[in-house]
Amino acid sequence: MIGGLYFFVIVIANTIGAISGMGGGVLIKPTFDLIGAHSVVAISFYSSVAVLTMSLVSTARQISSHQQFNWRLITWVSAGAIAGGVFGNSTLDYLLEKFDSDASVQMIQIVLTIITLLFALCYSKMAHVGYQLTNSICYLICGLVLGFLASLLGIGGGPINVSLFMLLFSMPIKEATVYSICSILFSQLSKIGTIALGAGFSSYDLSVLAYIMPAAIIGGLLGGKLSHVLSEESVMQVFQVVIISVLLINCYNGFNLL
Repeated sequence: MIGGLYFFVIVIANTIGAISGMGGGVLIKPTFDLIGAHSVVAISFYSSVAVLTMSLVSTARQISSHQQFNWRLITWVSAGAIAGGVFGNSTLDYLLEKFDSDASVQMIQIVLTIITLLFALCYSKMAHVGYQLTNSICYLICGLVLGFLASLLGIGGGPINVSLFMLLFSMPIKEATVYSICSILFSQLSKIGTIALGAGFSSYDLSVLAYIMPAAIIGGLLGGKLSHVLSEESVMQVFQVVIISVLLINCYNGFNLL
């Protein structure tokens, strides 16, 4: 029952996530919190697996379609995302040890997610404002921030990825979604790798992955196909609608924890 519900949520979330560059986790994490079938750490893990799978599919599809990339930007952002992902996962482990209940950590995640969502929503209304940074250190710092938040919040990267790429590098939204998915790939890869080299996967119900991974692949393929069809304006509308929807879900989840 839970597996089938997770399958449905992930197909929808990853389709939208691939279109908008948010990665799907921004929808998966709060929806799984709302369902409440697993712990905070398990939900974060399942969300990361779903987002990693989707980003692998989407990135492979972009490469096979001969998409032109700025490989220097990808290299430095990805390096930062890997380091940020490790740090974000370590921070999540620290918070889980420091606080007595999952609810406290979940509330921290919700508050930080709401802040990033509000930033992304505000920027989407003034997307004409942007810089054209080309320094490798700027790429690295951008990756660090995105990787840290993606891993800590368990949302894969979310709207802040797209917004930062548009703001710092003056990218149109469809181009920003491509680089966002690439950074999500490496941040989630580092998170899963950190778990594998640390406590391992024995504490998770891995049977759920039989539903999660196929759903993530389907969502990644559908989203990648639709992203080529939709216009810049349509992608921006999807982006804004998703932000508002996830804001409402997170506010509801936060209210229930009070």
